[in-house]
Amino acid sequence: MKIRTALLSVFDKTGLADFARELHRRGIAILSTGGTAKTLRQAGVPITEVSEHTGSPEIMDGRVKTLHPKIHGGILAVRDNPEHRRQAEEQGIEFIDLVAVNLYPFQQVIAKPGVSLDEAIENIDIGGPSMVRSSAKNHRFVTIVTDPADYARVLDEMKESDGSVGDALRRSLAVKAFAHTSRYDAAIAGYLGGAGEFPALLALQFEKIADLRYGENPHQRAAAYRATARSGASVAHARLLGGKDLSYNNLLDLDSAFELAREFERPTCVVVKHNNPCGAASGKDAAEAFRGALEGDPVSAFGGIVAFNLPVDQSAAALIAARENFFEALVAPAVDPDAVRILRSLPKWGKNLRILEAGPDIGAPAKNPALRSLRDGLLVQSPDGDLWKEWKTATVEPTAEQKTALQFAWRVCKHVKSNAIVLAAGEKVAGVGAGQMSRLDSAALAVRKAGERAKGAVAASDAFFPFPDALETLLDAGVAAVVQPGGSVRDGEVLAAAKKRDVPMIITGMRHFRH
Repeated sequence: MKIRTALLSVFDKTGLADFARELHRRGIAILSTGGTAKTLRQAGVPITEVSEHTGSPEIMDGRVKTLHPKIHGGILAVRDNPEHRRQAEEQGIEFIDLVAVNLYPFQQVIAKPGVSLDEAIENIDIGGPSMVRSSAKNHRFVTIVTDPADYARVLDEMKESDGSVGDALRRSLAVKAFAHTSRYDAAIAGYLGGAGEFPALLALQFEKIADLRYGENPHQRAAAYRATARSGASVAHARLLGGKDLSYNNLLDLDSAFELAREFERPTCVVVKHNNPCGAASGKDAAEAFRGALEGDPVSAFGGIVAFNLPVDQSAAALIAARENFFEALVAPAVDPDAVRILRSLPKWGKNLRILEAGPDIGAPAKNPALRSLRDGLLVQSPDGDLWKEWKTATVEPTAEQKTALQFAWRVCKHVKSNAIVLAAGEKVAGVGAGQMSRLDSAALAVRKAGERAKGAVAASDAFFPFPDALETLLDAGVAAVVQPGGSVRDGEVLAAAKKRDVPMIITGMRHFRH
């Protein structure tokens, strides 16, 4: 379809003047409105105001300017339909072959602190989405451009095709246009219908990151998406600095590891395997934290995922790249360029190591809801952002060192699949019992993983002890202090077992199941 007339009406004027100059150079007539027309005149590009073209002035503070038959008829006319052509001629409607429109910045406006409802509503674009949808619907004849990044694609095709734009590009741009208006409408619906934590209409906006090699298993197909509204540092918005393409399981494990690392203010490293932490530690720097995390379970850590809550430097990179280690992926707020070089070059597996830079804002509270899919449904909940309702000593007081270890273990336990038991020696994980159907089995598994390190360690349980048996398994192994939510009908028996051994027990009043 040869371009003879273009309508330009954009809020984002990036690249506009150069695009319009090239259209004019090709002899294309340009229609425009408001601020776009002013920008083009200042750039020396001849244009015709839409109001002059339609014979109707802009009215109602510009709310009505392009909603006119000479605009929408010019866009929507089916060019090979004789009746459409006859009606267009009768009504004096000239065909519009290219429409470049992007919309009022509704999303940016509502993100501003203290924005009023009136201001938000005034930034709901009406004419723009109408032109975008009309153009995209009639993409067999009309080229619609909603993204300034596509100006060059259009001009290149026109250059190669004597001023025409081909079917494939017009269709591609139409799909992009409908996605553009879909995101816009979803943002409006979410804002206006968003009173309360869980609105009746849940308007979600996610953009595709990439197709993945496969899903959880090789016979499953998969893709990754990210929320268009970024709430802080995240794996979904991280930058890949090197390594193989990310897999579905990589992303799940990276997210689990990074979200646990974010729980801590002190330099912290987490090693995750199969969506559970097998090691975690805090230290004076990234290197010390990694060394402690690896000690948690060196066997399970092999082939695992590493996450940090602080930048990775050369010292940490050298430890990670040691000959006896092997990791699939690493994520941190930042990775020093020299650290990247070490990780990519020293170990044999370095060329495949996926290195992600998540950006700053570690420790920012999660804003986006937590989502889980069901067949034909979706579960939504607020993020598990709190740690405890209270921190109450129910038996004897723990020492200062035990309190530090208990709080460390409790933060880690929150990120372990239930039923969860975590043992910690200082600010290091010593043993983890994860995902067992019985809390007694989880306690036994944590003790077995810890071995001799269980003696003098502390323990965290993500939910109450239904019977004293799991607690006694921990105490028999030498656990010296325990933290748990409480709330069992047998709390009295459980506390009595702790008192009998003169062991500090903390009650938090807050459960942290992770299914």
